[in-house]
Amino acid sequence: MRTDLAASYGEERLPRYTSYPTAPHFSPAIGADTYARWLSELPAGTSASLYLHVPFCREMCWYCGCHTQIVRRDELIAAYQRTLRSEIAQVAETIGRRIKVEHIHFGGGTPTIMAPEAFAELMAAMRQSFFVLPSAEIAVEIDPRTLTADMVEAMRLSGVNRASLGVQSFDPVVQRAINRVQSFEQTASVVEMLRSAGIAGINFDLIYGLPHQTVASCLDTVRRALELAPDRFSVFGYAHVPAFKKHQRMINEAVLPDGLARHDQACAIANALKEAGYVQIGLDHFARPDDAMAVAFEERTLRRNFQGYTTDRGEVLLGFGASAIGHLPQGYVQNEVQIGAYAQSITSGRLATAKGYGLTDDDRLRADIIERIMCEFSADLGDICARHGAEAGAMLKSASRLKPLISDGVVRLDGDRLAVANDSRFLVRSVAAAFDAHLDPRKQLHSRAV
Repeated sequence: MRTDLAASYGEERLPRYTSYPTAPHFSPAIGADTYARWLSELPAGTSASLYLHVPFCREMCWYCGCHTQIVRRDELIAAYQRTLRSEIAQVAETIGRRIKVEHIHFGGGTPTIMAPEAFAELMAAMRQSFFVLPSAEIAVEIDPRTLTADMVEAMRLSGVNRASLGVQSFDPVVQRAINRVQSFEQTASVVEMLRSAGIAGINFDLIYGLPHQTVASCLDTVRRALELAPDRFSVFGYAHVPAFKKHQRMINEAVLPDGLARHDQACAIANALKEAGYVQIGLDHFARPDDAMAVAFEERTLRRNFQGYTTDRGEVLLGFGASAIGHLPQGYVQNEVQIGAYAQSITSGRLATAKGYGLTDDDRLRADIIERIMCEFSADLGDICARHGAEAGAMLKSASRLKPLISDGVVRLDGDRLAVANDSRFLVRSVAAAFDAHLDPRKQLHSRAV
């Protein structure tokens, strides 16, 4: 990977392109009535994925960029779970039939902060309102510091088959700097509990670019993580946006790695995981060669949604909970971010949609191009444009940001086929941004490109 390119492009702030257009372009013009209409228009035979957001934690990790809050009273969590169940019933009733579900993902916050019996009730509510396929992937994000044996049992009985564990770093200096002290032994114990319960799919989340982090500490974290042999790794660059996430002000900016240091850390982690036999997938995922995600990458069926890279091929993602985002053929919707406003809407019998975005034909075309670039590091513009009734030449002409990327050797064009150079794949977001008609580089809304 070329350090000169990391220096040239790495400081630019760009979306991660888990959607297109991205969430900052959502508008209050799309509200509950629009969402209800979109749900009622879903064609027969539609299958869906479900995302449930649980916005609570026991303590705040200072690096966190999620919508969450600290809660001590369990009754608040129980009340929120009841509201989730009501929302699930409302959405299913609006659709008007029991549609198939192929994927369920619990995110947060800390989804396992719920009482085990509450988690089981929530899963039962989803199975009552939707036809959850026996083959469905049911994934839960986990904080290893708080997971209990009773919750593991509830997950097992509810059919959970994949768990994503937040690891971030095993370096105690880094852990103290981000207010997340989590020993290797805690993590290993949770992995053993999950596997003993038959929850075989194990993902680890790692982060680079954290305060006091070095290449050496990153490699030590990878070495220790490999001892536990997870199926997948997600490796993200820390996004320091204290203007939007006030708790990030607790992090000392003087000890944050600069762009080149972040680049070196990302390269070191990627190389170590590949040497250990993992397949690099897109921008930031790694999987064992026989894992479903690695197979999807090889077969060019990999997709990208709000959880990152996914094997989910569906066109409908229903989001439940405060701040949850959904995706339907007509566009995107997002619930009220504030828990009180979200609960008030659902309790009053009204969907909690606060904003969204109605897709145009041009949006769908660009979304298709961007997704292929993010998933495959290439895009056959001729084929994609033809499927959308557009001209590849006109699309290339509109992508003015592509010219310096081509002259710098980041992108190669062979006719209408675009490919990101192997030594420049860490700049895939910069390439995708060339086709983003909504991007305003003056607004610092996103994380660094590297």
